[in-house]
Amino acid sequence: MGQKSRISRLPADVRAFLEAQIAAGRCTLDELIAQLRERWPSAAEAGELPSRTAVHRYGQKLERRLAAIRASTEAAKLIQAQAGDDKDARSEALTALVQTELFEAILALQEADDPEADAGERVAMLSSAAKNIATLTRSSVNLKQFQREVEAAARKQLLEEQRAKLDALGNKGGVTEDTKRAIREALGIV
Repeated sequence: MGQKSRISRLPADVRAFLEAQIAAGRCTLDELIAQLRERWPSAAEAGELPSRTAVHRYGQKLERRLAAIRASTEAAKLIQAQAGDDKDARSEALTALVQTELFEAILALQEADDPEADAGERVAMLSSAAKNIATLTRSSVNLKQFQREVEAAARKQLLEEQRAKLDALGNKGGVTEDTKRAIREALGIV
């Protein structure tokens, strides 16, 4: 198994500062390295701070993660704006997004040809993904059941409202009992 990256071995406060600066995107890579050396001079002298290359690689990974989070957030906002939540459409869309991401991650893992990758680590990652997929599938099944129940309750409520309106109509405007019976049969109101 490969060695952990220099950044993953940094103290939590240094790593948090580094991640915050990368996420903010207000300084260049050289400026960021200078800030790290200025804030933690003893670590810089001891050679404990990451190299410029390590910070760059880490920054790229962090930017990809942040971009994915931003895209998911935007998608969720669009879904929320377009869909009411009575049938929990947002959860359905979120489940679909997560399923897509998991599928792509599994494909990427299978296609990865990293000689440093430990077979046991790959199996553990796939096992974890399988467990999460099973949980996600159960969630999807429960969501579909909830949606069916909501549809049935809405249909029942609509039929009750229609039945009440037909009963309240009486014989006004020449509506006969035969006409009301025909309307009830057409709407499925028994």
